[in-house]
Amino acid sequence: MAENYKTRVERRKQQTPVNKQKKNKKSVKKIIKVIFLTCFLLGVIGLITGITTFAIYAKDAPPLDKVLLIDPIASEVLDKNGDVFAVLGTEKRDYVDYNHIPKQVEDAVLATEDVRFYKHSGIDFRRLAGAVLANVTRGFGAEGGSTITQQIIKLTYLSDEKKLKRKAQEAWLAYKLEQNYSKQQIFEMYVNKIYYGNGIHGIETASKFYFNKDLDQLELQERAFLAGLPQLPNGYDPYKHPERAEKRKNLVLSLMYQHGKITKEEMDKAKKIPIAKTLVPEEKNNANPYKYDSFVDQVIREVEEMGDYNVYADGLKIYTTLDPDAQEYTEKMLYTDEIVQFPDDKMQAGLVMLDTKTGEIRAIGGNRYKDIKRGRNFATQLNDRQPGSTIKPILDYGPAIENLNWSTYEQIVDEPYKYSTGEKINNFDQGYLGRMSIREALYRSRNIPALKAFQEVGADKAREFAANIGLEFDKDLNEAASIGGIENVSPLKLAGAYATFGNNGMYNKPHTVKKIVLRDEETEITNKVKPKLAMKDSTAYMVTDMLKDVLSYKQGATGKTAVIQGLPAAAKTGTTNYSAKEIQDNGLNNGDVPDAWFAGYTTNYTITVWTGYEKRKIPLRAGTNDQQIAKELYRNLMSHVSSGIDTPDFPMPKSVVKAAVEKGSNPAKKPSKYTPNNNIIYELFVAGTEPKEVSIVFDKLDAPSVSGEYHETENEVGFAWDHPETKDKKLKFDVTIKTSDGKKQALGVLNEQSFTIKNAEPGITYSIEVTAVTEHQRSTPGTASVTVPKIEEEPAPPEDNPGDQEKNKDKDKNKDKDKNKDKDKNKDKDKDKDKDKDKNNNGNNGNNGNKPGQGDNGSDSGEIEPSEPEQPVDENPGDPVDPVDGENGGN
Repeated sequence: MAENYKTRVERRKQQTPVNKQKKNKKSVKKIIKVIFLTCFLLGVIGLITGITTFAIYAKDAPPLDKVLLIDPIASEVLDKNGDVFAVLGTEKRDYVDYNHIPKQVEDAVLATEDVRFYKHSGIDFRRLAGAVLANVTRGFGAEGGSTITQQIIKLTYLSDEKKLKRKAQEAWLAYKLEQNYSKQQIFEMYVNKIYYGNGIHGIETASKFYFNKDLDQLELQERAFLAGLPQLPNGYDPYKHPERAEKRKNLVLSLMYQHGKITKEEMDKAKKIPIAKTLVPEEKNNANPYKYDSFVDQVIREVEEMGDYNVYADGLKIYTTLDPDAQEYTEKMLYTDEIVQFPDDKMQAGLVMLDTKTGEIRAIGGNRYKDIKRGRNFATQLNDRQPGSTIKPILDYGPAIENLNWSTYEQIVDEPYKYSTGEKINNFDQGYLGRMSIREALYRSRNIPALKAFQEVGADKAREFAANIGLEFDKDLNEAASIGGIENVSPLKLAGAYATFGNNGMYNKPHTVKKIVLRDEETEITNKVKPKLAMKDSTAYMVTDMLKDVLSYKQGATGKTAVIQGLPAAAKTGTTNYSAKEIQDNGLNNGDVPDAWFAGYTTNYTITVWTGYEKRKIPLRAGTNDQQIAKELYRNLMSHVSSGIDTPDFPMPKSVVKAAVEKGSNPAKKPSKYTPNNNIIYELFVAGTEPKEVSIVFDKLDAPSVSGEYHETENEVGFAWDHPETKDKKLKFDVTIKTSDGKKQALGVLNEQSFTIKNAEPGITYSIEVTAVTEHQRSTPGTASVTVPKIEEEPAPPEDNPGDQEKNKDKDKNKDKDKNKDKDKNKDKDKDKDKDKDKNNNGNNGNNGNKPGQGDNGSDSGEIEPSEPEQPVDENPGDPVDPVDGENGGN
C-alpha cells in the first residue's frame, strides 16, 4: 500500500509540470492573439485617422496655378514706418525650355536632387522612408525626403515650416502636379524657378552670371557646380566660400559617376579644374539691384538665418527697423562731398547706427563705391581689421570693474613696461605720465594702463565679458588684444557691444528684421531677439561715465572734435598702427595709420564708424584730416538724428555711489575738512566699496607762538617763534613783516626761527606774521608786534635881545655852514652804509630779490619797502605741479 501510494504521489508530481506547460502555451497564444488584434485595430484606427487628417489638410491646399508654377513671387521690404522701400525678386531671368537643356545638365541635377525622378509619381516613398528613419533617430526635420516635384510646390505655394499640415498639402499638390504636367515640364519648371544665390533665379541666368556662358557651352565641372548650388546657395557661394563651393562641385561629380552618368576619367578630369579658373570675377558681378543695398544685404542674411526662406521667390513681407531719414543722411555723407570731405574716392568707410535700447539697426553705410557696383560691406563684413583702442572698455576696464569692483579712481601707473613675453609696449607718444586714475588712462587712451588692467582681471574673464556683449574671441586671447591687437570686430558687432554700456548692461543683438509675413498673409515669423543681462548696471554706468570724458575738453581727451554741445554722450576713439617693417617697405611716415575708428552713444542711439582703405597698405596720413573723418561722420549723423528730440542723460543706478576723494591718495581716501577744494575730486564706486578712511594729509597745523621786543641799545627789533611739531614734521616758516606806515615785506619760507630788524625807526610799529608749513599742510599765522619809542625833542632856546640880533645872525650863518659840512660828511657816511647794505643783502632773506630759506638772522636791514595793496594770505597753496601732458593725438 505504501509503495502504491508513493507511486501515485510521484505520478502526480510528474504529471503536474506537463499540465502547467500546456496551460502556459495556451496563455501565450492568447496574449499574442490579443496583441495582434490590438495592433491591427490600432493600425486601422491610425490609418483611418491618417487618411481623415490628410483629407482635411489636403482640402485646404491652394489650387495649382500655371503662372505661379513658372515665376517666383517677389518679396517686399518695409521700413520702421511700414512703408515699402525695396522689392526683391523682380530681376530679369533667362528662361530655358526643356528641349534646350543639355542632357548632361539634367543628369547632374537629377543625380544630386532626385535620382528616381522618372520612377515616382511626385512622392518617392523609398526616399521618404529613409528620411522618416533619420527623423526618428535624429529628430524631426533632420533630413528631407522631398522630390523635385515637391520642391516646386514648396517654392510656389507653401512655407518652409516642417509641420504635418504643410507636408500633407505638399504631398497632395505634388501628386496633382504629376497628374497635370509631364516629367519634362516639371523639370523645366524646377530649373527655371530654383534659386542660385546672389539674387539669381534659373539655371540659364546662373550660367551667364557665374561663367558668362550659355547653358549649352558649360564645361562638366561648371555644370556640376550649378547642379549642387541650389541646396545651399549662400553657403556654396563661390565668391564668399570658394572652398565649400569646390567641395560641393566634387561631390556632385562623384554622384554623377556613382549613378553612371559620367565615367571615372571624366570625373577625375573635372575635379582637377577649379571653379575659380572660369568664374566671372566678383567685381563684374556686383550690380546694385535695389535701394539701400548695404541695409538690404543685412536683411537678406537675417531672413535666411530665421529659416529656409527665399526673399527673391517666396513673396514675403519683411518688416524692418530701417529709419529712412537716417539712411538717406548716411548715404549722403558717404557718396557726396556736401557734408564730409574725404581725401579721395578710394578711401572707404563702414557705419552702423542702431537704437541703444533695442538693438534695432536704423541705418547702415557699407562703403563709398559711387558707381553701381555694390562691393564689400565694410559695416557688416569687416572682420580682418583690428579695432584699436575701441576695445579697451570691452577687454580691459569693463571686465576689471565687473569682476574686481574697481572704481573710476582706481590708481594705475603709466610707466615703462613690457608684455609677459618680454616685448616692450609703448604709448602712442612714446612717453609716460606716471600715476593716474583709470578714468584718465581711458580718456587719454594710454596703452600701458590698459594692458595692466587686462593682466589684473585675466584673459578668461576678459573674453567672457566680451562674449556677453556679442564679441566672440578665441580661447588663446593674447595680451596684445588689450590695446586692439585682435580681429573679428566689425562696426556692426562693435555697435551692439557699446549699446550695452548705454543700456544699463542689457545686450540686444543688432538686427534689421522685426518679423516676416508669409505668402498666405496670415503666418508671421517674429525675429526672436531678446534682451540679455550682460553685465552689472554699475559696470555699464561707470564705463559710460568714464567714456563721457573722452567727449570733453580735458587735457589729453581724444574725442574733443566729436563733441556735440548740450548732448549727453559717451564715446571712444581708436586707431591701429603699422609695424616698423611696413613703414619702411611702403614708404610710410611715422604717425600714418591703416585704420581709424569711433564708437559713440547716447541713451537713444549708438553709432560706430570705421575708416580706412580697402588695401591696408594705403594709409590715413598723419598731419592731415584723414584720421579725423571717423569722428566727423559720427558727429554729423548723431547731430542730425538727435535734433528736435529729447536725449536724457544716462541715469545713475542705485548700485553706484559718487564719492569725494582726496586727489593723490592711494588707496582712495575721503578728504578732510582741511583738504583744499582743488584737491577734492568726485569719482564713482560700486556701492559699499567707497572710501571710509579720511586723509590726514591736509590736517591743519597749530599756529606758531611768536614773540618780539625792542633792544634800545642796538636800536633793533627782534622776533622769535616756536612750534611743538618742528622736529616731527620738519616744519618751515612762511614769514611776512608789516609796518604801521604801510610797508610790507614777504621774507619767504625760512628754516630759521628768528628775525631781527636793525636801525629801527622811532615811533614805528613792526608786526610779523609767521605761518608753519609742510609739503601739504599750512597753519594759521602766529603774530607779534613791537612799537619803537619816539625820540624826545630838546626845548627851544630863549629869544635874544634886539641888540644882539646881528650877532645872532652871524652865529646862524656859522651854524648853517657847520650844518652843511655835517650834511656832506653824513652823505659820505650814507654812501658807505649803502655799500655795506648791498653786501649784506646777498645773504639776507629779509630783502627783495633773495631766495626763500636763505635769510640771515643777523641782517642789518631796517628799511621796509613800500607795500602793494595788501592781499589775504592764501592758507592753501594748492597741488604740487603735475607733469605737463601732451594732447593725445592717437591711441
